[in-house]
Amino acid sequence: MKLLYKLVALYVVLGLALGVFYREYTKYVGFTGETTLSVLHVHTLVLGALFFIILMLLEHQVTLTANKRFKTWLILYNVGLLGVLANLTIRGLLQVQGTDISGLNHIAGTFHALFGIAWIWFLVILKKAFKL
Repeated sequence: MKLLYKLVALYVVLGLALGVFYREYTKYVGFTGETTLSVLHVHTLVLGALFFIILMLLEHQVTLTANKRFKTWLILYNVGLLGVLANLTIRGLLQVQGTDISGLNHIAGTFHALFGIAWIWFLVILKKAFKL
C-alpha cells in the first residue's frame, strides 16, 4: 500500500511540474501553436496519480498485491507510462522547435504497446482478485 501511495505522490508532483513546464516554456519561447506538451499534465495525473488512487481503494477491498505477478505488472505499467510520457515530452519539444518528429513513431508505438499489454494484464489481475 505504501508503494502505491508513493506512486500517487510521484505522479502528482510530475503531473503538476509538467503542467507548469508546458505553460512557462511555450510562453518563454513565444510558441502559440499545437503541441503534445499540452496533454502531458492530464495524462500524468489521470493515468498516474488517479489510477493509483483507485488502485489503493481496490487494494483495500481485495488484495491485488497478493497476486504473485503484481510487482512485475507494476514495473511494466510504470515503464510503459513513463515511456509514453517521455515520448510526448520529446515530441512536444520538437514541435515547439519546428523540428521533424517522424523518427519518434516507432518508439512511441513500442511504449504504447507495452502500456496496452499492462492494461490487459491488469484486467486479468482484477478478474482473479474478484474471482470472476
